[in-house]
This record gives sequence, structure tokens and C-alpha cells, in this order.
Amino acid sequence: MAFISAQSPPSMIELQQWVLDSPGQLRILRASLHKAITGEVLAENAPLDEVPEKMVLVATELATNALRHGLPPTIVRLGRAGDRFVLDVLDHSPEAAPQFSEGRPLGQGGLGLQLAKKFALEIGWYVEAEVKHVWAEFPISG
Repeated sequence: MAFISAQSPPSMIELQQWVLDSPGQLRILRASLHKAITGEVLAENAPLDEVPEKMVLVATELATNALRHGLPPTIVRLGRAGDRFVLDVLDHSPEAAPQFSEGRPLGQGGLGLQLAKKFALEIGWYVEAEVKHVWAEFPISG
């Protein structure tokens, strides 16, 4: 089961990176990330029954949190560590630790970490060189 830990993920090979300055860029992130994972563009209203769609949702939610609570730019990195994909979302507010609240009602914030915990194999966060990283690991296949 996933948990949030104050540690870095395993070393990864970076596959792609996106730099976001505004929420308007999230749509581009979703489409581009899905294509990077599967080779196909994410269809509108795609069901969330597969790992790539869940990864796209988690990346979007974590990037939204970073844009809302951090200092720009927000950087989203897709990497590979063995048989896992790693999403790494960076912001420039290292003093603001991620706040996970299981009991928080929908619409009150915190959905990104709740979804990451539900869908990812493992989640965590750490600070390095005045940059906060929030990451999540997913299986490469199915």
C-alpha cells in the first residue's frame, strides 16, 4: 500500500520533463504525459482503469497543488526506475511540506495526495537545493 514518506525515490532515468507556469498548461501536460507513457494521445473522458490514465490524473493533481501552493515554475518529470515509472513534481517552496489529510472532504483540497496514495505503489517527498519534490511510483505494465 502507498504511503507518504520524507525520502527521495530510487534513482531514475529521466524520460521527459514539463515546465509549467500556469494551470492553463495542465491540459498540455495530460496529453503529452499520456503520449510519453503509451505512445497514444489521451482521449477525452477516458476511463481511469489503466495505469497510464491514473498516472496522468495523479500528475495533474500534484502539479495543480504545486502551482497553487508553490512558487513557479512547477516542473513535472517522468522517469523510469527498473520496472517502475516515477512521477516527480517539483516546486520552489521547500518550506511548505505536503499536507496529507485522509478525512478531508472533496472540494476542500488535498485530493492530489489522496489519489496518489490510492493509485501509486509508493509516494514520498523531499527537499533538495531549495526545491521540493513530491513523487509517486507506478508499475510500468498494467
